[in-house]
Formats: sequence, C-alpha cells, structure tokens
Amino acid sequence: MTYPQVVRVYSTYQDPDYECPWQSVAPRGSTGSGVLVAPHRILTGAHVVANATFVQVQKQSDVKKATARVVAISHDCDLALLEIEDKAFTRGIKPSVIGDLPRLRDDVQVVGYPIGGEEVSITEGVVSRIEVQRYEHSQRHLLAVTVDAAINEGNSGGPVFARGKVVGIAFQALPDAENVGEMVPAPILRRFLDGVKKHKEPEVPGIGISTQPLENPALRHHLGMRERDSGVLVTAVQYGSSAWGQLEVGDVLMALDGHTIADNGTIRYRGRHRCQFDAVIGDHHVGDVVQARLLRRGKAKDVRLKMEPMAWLVPRTEYDRRPMWFVFGGLVFQRLTAEFLRNWGEHWWDKAPKELLHLYYSGLRRPEQQEVVVLAQVLADDVNVGYEAFHNDVVVSVNGEHPVDMLDFVRLMDVASGEVVMKLSTGAIVLLDAAAARAAEPRILATYHVPGDRSADLPKRRVVATKKKRGK
Repeated sequence: MTYPQVVRVYSTYQDPDYECPWQSVAPRGSTGSGVLVAPHRILTGAHVVANATFVQVQKQSDVKKATARVVAISHDCDLALLEIEDKAFTRGIKPSVIGDLPRLRDDVQVVGYPIGGEEVSITEGVVSRIEVQRYEHSQRHLLAVTVDAAINEGNSGGPVFARGKVVGIAFQALPDAENVGEMVPAPILRRFLDGVKKHKEPEVPGIGISTQPLENPALRHHLGMRERDSGVLVTAVQYGSSAWGQLEVGDVLMALDGHTIADNGTIRYRGRHRCQFDAVIGDHHVGDVVQARLLRRGKAKDVRLKMEPMAWLVPRTEYDRRPMWFVFGGLVFQRLTAEFLRNWGEHWWDKAPKELLHLYYSGLRRPEQQEVVVLAQVLADDVNVGYEAFHNDVVVSVNGEHPVDMLDFVRLMDVASGEVVMKLSTGAIVLLDAAAARAAEPRILATYHVPGDRSADLPKRRVVATKKKRGK
C-alpha cells in the first residue's frame, strides 16, 4: 500500500525562555508526520506542533507545501488536529478510518517520514503490550500500546495501521529498547476527535487522587473489607479535582465507571487488558459524570464524579502559553511548573533543587495553596543588595500572609506599603522598602532590558490617588 493519506508536517515553533520569562528563545523548525482523517483535516501529535508559530504539510512525492493551522490540541494525550487552508490539497485522497483497539500480537504498520529521507517509510511490527504508560509530552499516565516497530524522529505523529484502519498515532520511542515504540491508541483518538466535533474541552480529565494497594490482610481487616471486597486506599485528594468533595482520605475505592478495581490497583479494561484503574478516564471528556463505588468507615457508598481537568500543585504542561512572571525590586518571581524545572537541563529530575522536586512529585493542592510561588532570580541592584543568593526558593508568606497562588501573591505585593517582609522556605527573610523598590523599578527594568514588571496575564497595579483637602 502507498498510504496517500499520510503527510509530512513542518512546524516552526518558538519556545518561551523560563530563565528570562519575558522573552522567547530563537525560532526553530522540526518535522513530523500526520494522517488525513476528514476532508482537509490532519491528525498528528501535539508535540509535533507545540508552541508552533507556522505549520505546513506536504503530500507524498509532492514538492509543494500547504499551510495548515491548529484547530484543536490536547497536550494531555499528545494529539492535535490541523486544518489545511488550500482545499484542493487533499482532492482525490480518501480520509483514513479510525479502527478499534488492536489485540496483542496483531500485525501493524507504522507509516511516516523519519528524518534522513524524503519518501514515506513503512515499518512493520506487532502489538506487544497494552497498558497505562507515562506520556513523555504531558507526564500523564494514560492507555498506550507498545509495538515492536521502529518509531524514529520524524515518524512521530504519524499513523499506525492495522487491517487498513488507523489504530494509533506514534508518539514516543522507548529509550532503552531497540525498535520498540508506543502509540496513542484508537479509543483515545476517538475521544479526542469526538470532543472536537462536540466542542468539548480538549483536556483529558483526571481523578486527582493518590492511592496505595490493599494486598495486606491486616490493613484490609482494619478498613472493614470483606474477603470478596477489593480496591485501593485513597491517601490524598487534590483540591479542584474530580474527586474533591466526593472522595476522602481513608476511603477504599472499589469500582470506577463499572470496572471492579483489584487490590493491586488494576482493572480488566474492555474485558481483556489488565491495566491501572485510571485508564478508563481516558475514555471521558471534561464535564462527564463517572460512577464510583467506595467503602467509607466500613460502609459501601456510591458517588458520582464530575470529570474535571487534572489539578496539580505543580502544573505538568505549559505548552502554547507564556510563563507567568512578576518583578518587584529586581526580584523575579514565577510559578513552579514542570517547564520551570526544565531549566536544569536534560536530567532536571536529578539536578533541580530537592525541595522543588519534592513539591513536583508529592505536593498536595489544597484550598489554601493552589500554586507554588518561587523567587526565581535576583536582578542585582542597590535596592536588593545582599539578597543575590536567594533564588530558586519558595515564597512562604508576604507580611505574614500565605499566598494562595500567583495572582494572590501579586495582589499582596501590589497593596504592600512600608516594609515588605517575605519569608522563604529555607527560613531566609527578604525585606524591602516598598517605596524604594518601586522607585528603583524603571532603572532595573531598563538595565536588564525587561519590558515591564509583570507578564500580560497578570492584572496591572492600581494606584489609588488621594485628593488633598482645600484650605479654608
């Protein structure tokens, strides 16, 4: 087969610079693959067009390129839908059909344009594993299919076929294995495309809980579980998540969306695949209602979970948006995000400060703390002399008040007068005179070529003018 539906995707992208969050790095280019799934519409990987400023597509054996735009993107499940502006580009090409979840040992064909050649490449393999995997692009754990076929740079975003239908989109290779890659499976493709048609939110919802297995007999007895009961123990609930207000720490989650949860945290997905229980969430949209059964203090209870976007204390994905930042007296503040942690390079999970990594992996989002504010760097000046060493430290309080999030922190700083006392998580104290810090602002911004004191998504400071009384 020649697969005329498969195209090459050219993306020019510009990533933000989290070390200097008011600017971006130089534009760069990359290539990937995609597949025609509807007239003038191409399905590809979100990572192929993340932070894109200009996108083009090219057919097989055609030197001309057509401009495309991103009409929908879900970074959670690493999928994007492009629309081609030139309606004649796909004339005579029949769109591919989305198939179903393949079975183990099914033959598949990975089709795309790996770097190093101009023509389409077809590699054959078999389905070797179907389970929940960590998606590198979003750090989400979702259903994925492992295939014994090479997925190389440039192949990514391209289709995987079985029996003439698209059963997945290639999205990542396994680094420690040869000729083994992973694909976003058909059920998630269907959920994404169905959501686009129905104008649903693109995010994949998340339950927002931490759990532990219940294989220990003594612990099961302590929780009031009968021999036939099974499930997992809820150990944490993230504020703002689907589970908030419905599940509690100490609950035993026994079933989700009609699937019985085993003591090791797995379900029988679609009646034939043993995988982590949260795999079923990938079948739903934000706003859907999912039934859950739990055991609370020895009594069974049914609850309805309204699906919400995943709520993390430290956001995992920040693509297609600029960093949020704030400057006060030469001190630069940012939210703690996964993108901020990537300032420490390729192996940031080993190199970043341990406190920040602990918040990333184990931080709990609560009503009183929904984001982490970090003193990221100090733009040295007379007004902040002596504080140069205090960077990459978490802000605990401002004048005794604990900021809920970045917006709340900026509000506290904007209304501050007299002495501004910031306590950091290391125990250090940063004290600035508010009037002196604001007076130094024009000098500092000009010296370091900073375009303003805050990012565009933060409200401007309101200066309230006081009227002087007239003398009699």
